[in-house]
This record gives sequence, structure tokens and C-alpha cells, in this order.
Amino acid sequence: MGRAYALALAAAIGLCVAPQGGSAEAVARQGAICIVVPHFKDEYWLSVGFGLREEARAAGVALMIHESGGYHALDRQVALLETCRSAGAGAVLLGAVSADDPVLLDAVSRTAADMPVLALVNELRAPNLAGAIGVDWRDMGRAVGDFLAGRHPAGSAPVTVGFVTGPKDSGWSPLLEGGLRAGLDGSAVEIAITRHADSGLREQLREVEHVLSHAPTIDYLVGTAPAIEGAMGLAARYDGAFPRLIATYVSHSVRRGLRNGQVAAVPFDDPVAQGRLGVRMALQAMQGHHNEGMHGPAIRLLSAEGARTGPITLSPADLQLDIE
Repeated sequence: MGRAYALALAAAIGLCVAPQGGSAEAVARQGAICIVVPHFKDEYWLSVGFGLREEARAAGVALMIHESGGYHALDRQVALLETCRSAGAGAVLLGAVSADDPVLLDAVSRTAADMPVLALVNELRAPNLAGAIGVDWRDMGRAVGDFLAGRHPAGSAPVTVGFVTGPKDSGWSPLLEGGLRAGLDGSAVEIAITRHADSGLREQLREVEHVLSHAPTIDYLVGTAPAIEGAMGLAARYDGAFPRLIATYVSHSVRRGLRNGQVAAVPFDDPVAQGRLGVRMALQAMQGHHNEGMHGPAIRLLSAEGARTGPITLSPADLQLDIE
């Protein structure tokens, strides 16, 4: 954050502007919303970030945006919570790398003693949250399972699925997998192979290649947005029949694939709207109003079949977030 921006922001939200550059920046950061997410290497999180930024601009509040470095960077995420406390943030929006790791939960409790902490997108089983923004990832998986079960009901020809998803201990992947399997229960669809990895493109592409190598006859590949992005690239140079692709959440690449028919379906949980809602709920929490339960947009199953695709608003292609 540059000094001129800090001065302007401090004036806009009624803060006392100190004469020295460093002090002005410190004053401007007081009352800011501290954002801590796993990473922005996934286009989904970029869309969340866009919603955060746009709503913060509309509200005239500063953001301090941090990325932890991936779903295995627990220590870094814990350290970033302490950074938020030290900076005197007004609230924290946390995209947790784990739903229930005791070290992270302890860090959340310490932070919540000083400022409101709200869960963002990922499940966080902490007892002292000021709110939670997102959707139930079981419902995301269930939407995919119901879609496939509707196409291949019990008694029809059996089909197989390769499933590529996120880490087993993340705050979304186990829920999504449970919902998917529940939706497929009693259908003619069988999950033949499942692979887990961090949700970066490189890691997910590696698992897609593993699935295609070890289960070359699957009918569908169901995977994260980066997995499906990588699979679309592989399909162009793949010898033989390639499985139909279904994403478990949306991204820019998945949206393109949906529109050109490469992707059969994806559940849409409006990540931009989640980012906007996160800022609004954080501001409410800073004023002492806490929200019980999960709050987020309704999930829509988008299909490549004609009008069911509908509008899909994501972040601009040239988005540049001001990451600390």
C-alpha cells in the first residue's frame, strides 16, 4: 500500500492522518479487514478476491490480503493470523486450510479474543466465529452426483468415474466427496478411482494424468476446476476416447469449457458474491453484530445443454490483487 493511497483511505473513512509516511500507513490499516486465504493460484479464489475488493471499495474500507501458500501451509496460516492481530485489523476473513486442525483452531481462538473472525468459503469448526460465508460443499458434490445419477439411473448401462479433488483434510474436499457419493448412491455410476492433491494446476494435472493412466476406460472425469482445466488441455492431444468432463466448482477455464461443450456440467456457487458478502458480514461483526450459521448464495447446476448454462460472473481476466 503506497503512502498516498494510505492517506486518501484514512481520510475517506474518517481516521486521523499522521504526518509521517510509516505512521500514516499504520493508521490507515487500523480497522481494516484482514483476508487470509490458502492461495490465489486457483481462479476460483481470484473471483472471491474480486468480490472482496469490489465490496471493500464500495464500503470505503481497507483490505489486507494474504495468501498462505497452499492447503499444506498450516504454519504459515497460523502466522498470518498473528500478523492480522499485530496490524490492529478490525476483523479477519479466514479461508481455512483445515476445518479442524487443533493448532489452527487455537490460533483462531486467540485472534477472536481481539477481533471478529469469520470463516470464508471453507468450513472451519471453531466455536467462536463471528460468522461463516460460503455454501455447504456437500451440496456442491450432491449437485454433481444428482446430475450423473439422473443421466445414468439404476438399471441402465454401468458407467465409471475418475475423481480428482482437493486435500483430504481441507475444509471443503471431504464434504464435496461425501455429497458426490450420496448423490450417486443407487445409480449406475461407480467411482473407479479417487485422487487427492492441493488445488493448484500443477498438482491437479499430475493427478489427472495418474487417473487417465491407471483407469483409461472411465466414462467421466469429475474434478476440481484446475483438474478440468488441465484435462481440457490433455484432451486436444489425447489418443483414443476421452472421458466427459464435469467440474466440481467454477473457474474462468471451466466457464469457457462449459460454453464450448468441453465441460458437461458444473455447480455454480457464485464466488464473487461470496467475496462481497464476506466484506459486508465482516463490517457487521466489527459493529458487534454476529451471524449464526452459514450464509451464501444458492447453488445452481450449470449444464452445457443450452439455456441451462445461464450467466456466470467471475473476476476480470486482468485482475491484479494487492497481496501483502
